[in-house]
Amino acid sequence: MLALTMGEPAGVGGEITLAAWQMLAASGPAFMLIDDPDRIRALAGRMGSATPIEVVGSPAEAECVFRRALPVLPLGRSVSAEPGVADPANAEAVLEAIRMAVRLAESGEVGGIVTNPIHKAVLLQAGFRHPGHTEFLAELANVERTVMLLAGPGIRVVPVTIHIPLKDVPGALTAEALEETARIVDHDMRAMFGIAEPRIVVAGLNPHAGENGEIGREELEVIAPAVARLAAEGLAIDGPRSADTMFHESARARYDVALCMYHDQALIPIKTLAFDDGVNVTLGLPFVRTSPDHGTAFNIAGRGVARPNSLVAAIRLAEELASNRRAT
Repeated sequence: MLALTMGEPAGVGGEITLAAWQMLAASGPAFMLIDDPDRIRALAGRMGSATPIEVVGSPAEAECVFRRALPVLPLGRSVSAEPGVADPANAEAVLEAIRMAVRLAESGEVGGIVTNPIHKAVLLQAGFRHPGHTEFLAELANVERTVMLLAGPGIRVVPVTIHIPLKDVPGALTAEALEETARIVDHDMRAMFGIAEPRIVVAGLNPHAGENGEIGREELEVIAPAVARLAAEGLAIDGPRSADTMFHESARARYDVALCMYHDQALIPIKTLAFDDGVNVTLGLPFVRTSPDHGTAFNIAGRGVARPNSLVAAIRLAEELASNRRAT
C-alpha cells in the first residue's frame, strides 16, 4: 500500500489521481489518497469520472478497498478549490497531507509515498520556509542531506546543484557536495533500485569538460579529484565527461545514473527523452518517495485533459523501490 498526497488542490493532482486509479485498479499497485473526501467526490462529479470513492480509516482498510474504489484517508479538514486558482487558505491542508504520509511511511504502515505536485509560491505566501517538497521531507524525516534523482525509461539523472541561479553554480559545486551526492546515489541504487554495482558517470561543468583547463578549471580542481577519491573508496564512477555526448542511446547504455552539475544539465535530457513518463525520486530518505515529474499545470486544471502517465509511472516505481528495500 502506497500513500498519495493531495498536492495543490487547484492543480491537476486530484484529476490525475482519479485517472490513475482507473488505470491501476484491476492489477496495478494499491494506493490510497490523503485528501478531503468531499473535495474528491465533487471533483469526480465535475470531471465526469467514473471512479468510485470510499473513505477509509487506515492503510490496512485501504488495501481491502482498492480494487473496487479509490480509498481516501480524510485529512480532517475541509478543502475547496477553483481549478487553476491557488488559495493560500489551503496551504496547511497541503502540508498536513505530506506530514500524514510521512508518519505512515515511518511507522511502516505504507511502503512508500507518492506526492502530487505542490505550488511553492502559494505555500511561501502562507509561511512555508522550504525551497520545495524535498527539503520539507528531509526536515520531517530528520535527514540532513537528500538527493533528487529523475528517472525515466533508459535514463536516470541527478543534479548535484539544483534550484540556484546558473551564476552561483561554480561556487556551490564543491568536492564535498559532489562526494556526498555520489555516496547517497551509490547506496540507494543498491538498496532501492537493486543494482549490485551501480555505474555512475559524472558530467563536467564546462563545455567539453573544460578541455584540460582551457575552458574552465572546475573539472581539474574539483570534479576529477572528487571522482578519484570516490573510485578509491570502491565506487564504480567515471568522469568528468563532456555533457554534450553523455545522453545519446549508446552512451546511456554504459552507465546506470548520471551525476550532472546543475539543474538544466540533468533535466533537459530527461524531459526530452521521457517527458510523459519521468519520475522524481528522493534519495537519502528512510522511506520511498516518488513524484510525477511535472507541476500543478494550472493552465489545464479542471479541463479533463491532464495525462496521468507520470503519476502512474511514479506509483509503479514507488512499489518497485519499496519491494527492493524490503528485500535488502
